Amino acid sequence: MATPYAGDVRLLMEHMAKALVDAPDEVIVDAEPDDRGGETLYLEVAENDYGKVIGRSGRTARCLRNIISVAGMKAGKRMQLEIVE
Repeated sequence: MATPYAGDVRLLMEHMAKALVDAPDEVIVDAEPDDRGGETLYLEVAENDYGKVIGRSGRTARCLRNIISVAGMKAGKRMQLEIVE
């Protein structure tokens, strides 16, 4: 059974980020194509929520990047995640 995020990695990232932060209304995820044929997702959260998205020693950010990369492979494109401060 397909998930509601099967074709849209941006929506998947938005959903995961909103689950992590205290201010889900301030989560913004933008997607821009890169020069290699993939996409880069830019995640922006409230100033107080950066620590929750990055995690201890960057573990949460690393996990989010891995999930986005795998979801991108499933969608047939190369995906990257950048956390905007």
